[in-house]
Amino acid sequence: MRVTDAAVIDAAIDAGVDLIDTADAYENEALVARAIASRAVKIVTKGGLVRPGGAWVPDGRASHLAAAARASLARLGAIDLYLLHAIDPRVPLATSVRAIDRLRDDGVVRGIGVSNVNLAQLDEALAIAPAIEAVEVELSPWRLDALRGGVVAACERRGLTLLAHRPLGGAAGVRRLSRVAPLAESLGLTPAELALAWLRAKSPAIVPLPGATRIETARSAARAQAIALDRDVVARLDELFEISTVRPERAAARGESKDVVLIMGIPAAGKSTLAASYVDRGYLRFNRDERGGSLAHTHRALDAALADGAARAILDNTYVNRAARAPVIELARRHGARVTCIHVATSLEDAQTNACARMLARYGRLLEPDEIKRIAKKDPGTFGPHAQFRWRREHEAPSLDEGFDAIEIVTPPRAISGGDRAAIFVTLDQAGLHAPSAIPDDVLLVGLAWLPDVSSETWDALADRTRALVGREVVLARCPHAAGPPVCWCRKPLPGLGLAIARAHAIDLSRSLVVGRGAADRGFAERLGIRYGETLSIDV
Repeated sequence: MRVTDAAVIDAAIDAGVDLIDTADAYENEALVARAIASRAVKIVTKGGLVRPGGAWVPDGRASHLAAAARASLARLGAIDLYLLHAIDPRVPLATSVRAIDRLRDDGVVRGIGVSNVNLAQLDEALAIAPAIEAVEVELSPWRLDALRGGVVAACERRGLTLLAHRPLGGAAGVRRLSRVAPLAESLGLTPAELALAWLRAKSPAIVPLPGATRIETARSAARAQAIALDRDVVARLDELFEISTVRPERAAARGESKDVVLIMGIPAAGKSTLAASYVDRGYLRFNRDERGGSLAHTHRALDAALADGAARAILDNTYVNRAARAPVIELARRHGARVTCIHVATSLEDAQTNACARMLARYGRLLEPDEIKRIAKKDPGTFGPHAQFRWRREHEAPSLDEGFDAIEIVTPPRAISGGDRAAIFVTLDQAGLHAPSAIPDDVLLVGLAWLPDVSSETWDALADRTRALVGREVVLARCPHAAGPPVCWCRKPLPGLGLAIARAHAIDLSRSLVVGRGAADRGFAERLGIRYGETLSIDV
């Protein structure tokens, strides 16, 4: 149970609760320690998430985890289970997992686990630290990723405890439980008690962690621990919570004629182009961006179409992980359809280039970060670099054990620029233009700069001075956005400025060159698909 008031903790323990979940980021470990003094309760706490300025920021560094765990131990007196609170995208998962495993070896904590992971991340963590004994993830009637994505099944198979936080879905989820109120009343239960009992019935590995703020809710949560539901009630709740239990044999073995194709891939992978070829062959397309609403709305539309007799359907959303793909597989099986996954395995670098090219084609220029946020609300095809980085972090490769009849991997060819002029891209900073000499007259010179602390007036003056000194045609452009995780498409190594200039000046990128001396320049050239060199070497 998660609680924040000493009286609530005391009432919960009296009612039979024997596990308290907290974290250093909740800033209530000292309160918990005082409330459970001399009580027989298992303490679970977490580290690896900090709150600078109120934001939730992962910190998975080994040094931070070591210090955080010892600080938690000083506040709590003992730690039965210590969890990595969140994966830090800046730190290899192996580093963080080894750090908490070392805490167990050193006796700082008695047991270890991980939080907020998908199946692939759990498997990676277990390969590093087989002593992991628990996983904490969000799981509720309204958030079923852990069930659909295989995390619950993996915990059950490996003998791990699955701690389900937000098991009622927060305040909004509690309000939605009104749909089960009649059934709960007929059983002499509250809707929350019924939902908690349903979660426990889904797997013996699941331990719900309801957040109690009042003594009455703490006692109610404790009562839910002892409730056993019969199969008919669980099946009814499965229906109300829209989770399928259909698991027939694969369609291929039954010779069914219905065909559902799921296309997955990173944003801007090229899924829409591939889907269009299926539409030309008579497939109905189900795409969230076109239809609006959530993926759940898209899947309900697919369900209705298959029930109406549709024989062929294509879905082309990102489908980053097993949990996102599971509803499609369940629907296909329920309707006796064969289901194929096509994984568009476009690299992050090529997808970044595709995203910039699409933005330029759609809006004629690179959008500013605030424009991207505003336009993305109406145009899901417009997004910042973070969307692709997030997809890569969360990505789980498709597997036949999800229930697919077949998996195909395709890699679209890189688009070829349509210009007819060669160019050399060089670096411009406040010291001037770092350009090679002896550039042929018919080759365009392009100077690019990252100058976030320079005013527009200073930039204009620098550009005018540079053009006067160079004495030939030169195109100059800069990224003015601050350091940190990229919020724009124009800072190297992202390819936005290069593509925008190529589009405006009819540049043939295949005949062009990036001259630079660092990883950003090299990555910029890779994304544009052009040659890179530290010195001038051009054959045009």
